[in-house]
Amino acid sequence: MSHLFSNACLGELTLNNRIVIAPMCQYSADAGKATAWHRIHLGQLAFSGAGLMIIEATAVEDIGRISPQDLGLWNDDTEAALRTILEDIRQYSPIRIGIQLGHAGRKASCAAPWAGGKQLSEDAGGWQTIAPSSLAYSEEENPPCAMSNDDLHRVKTAFVESAQRAVRLGIELIEIHAAHGYLLHQFLSPLSNKRTDEFGGCLENRMRFPLEVFKAVREAVPDTIPVGVRISATDWVDGGWDVTQSIAFSKQLALLKSAYIHVSSGGLSQQQKITIKAGYQVPFARDIRQQINIPVIAVGLITEPQQAESLLQNGEADLVALARGILYDPRWPWHAAAELQSKVQVPPQYLRSEPHGVKGTLESND
Repeated sequence: MSHLFSNACLGELTLNNRIVIAPMCQYSADAGKATAWHRIHLGQLAFSGAGLMIIEATAVEDIGRISPQDLGLWNDDTEAALRTILEDIRQYSPIRIGIQLGHAGRKASCAAPWAGGKQLSEDAGGWQTIAPSSLAYSEEENPPCAMSNDDLHRVKTAFVESAQRAVRLGIELIEIHAAHGYLLHQFLSPLSNKRTDEFGGCLENRMRFPLEVFKAVREAVPDTIPVGVRISATDWVDGGWDVTQSIAFSKQLALLKSAYIHVSSGGLSQQQKITIKAGYQVPFARDIRQQINIPVIAVGLITEPQQAESLLQNGEADLVALARGILYDPRWPWHAAAELQSKVQVPPQYLRSEPHGVKGTLESND
């Protein structure tokens, strides 16, 4: 039997296979509110047959958005907009749905990628950013304001309140975003965190705020809701955050009952030097998995079904996440099931779509 299509557990949540749709920013919200784009985008992915779909990085406060078009979950309006979309999806798909909660920190207030991705001035619809220290992401950008104790308290509270909104929406899993150079990653990395108080300096101090945020969220939601963390295992810069520190952070998260660690990399510094190849981040997931006793999700140019199957069988990860690949091929799990002689659940309306040579790989989700 294919390991990719076996059941997996994240905390108390059972998935019917080990394929995860990773959170992918769409830059298509209206003042934080989900739009018709999200209904179409999430709806098609909900028919993919994946075991879990994680909604894109969702800002916990308005100034935590990467762009003015980022999805948010910080007030009643943003909650209501997402509710209608989830209600539509659940009429037709049993897919497990999670959400990634995040704050962009110094990488906020930017144009969408297809509009150049550069930082926006306040005159152009941007805003003053915040970060652990007053260090800009690039020389062309205005520096962020170093966060005060009041800022730390407000942001932690915002994560908690957004998580509680997610629970009210019936979302089944919460992922804390501590990767890709955004706020919590900025606290972790010595390249972006130059604080001299208890939240900066040594590794223990740099981990303190991200761990406080995780602990507060974990305590604020029911035990039945798994809470996990996405990390960048390395900055890909000498002297920055690295896999050794990631292992230490993951061990602390495991002690705080994190349901899993989702292992990505990079995004903090323009000085990063990454060698891109198939599965290039999988070794980080493997190294972390060897040191902790909670599930690890691998992501990063995992494009072929046998590649995904092999890394699971080899014990390099417990689940695999797809991002750009599943945008390109939203039926990837169907094709993987056919190649690996397994089965995947689809809406009954699609059962007759199978090519003649692969009959029997699709089964109704009714």
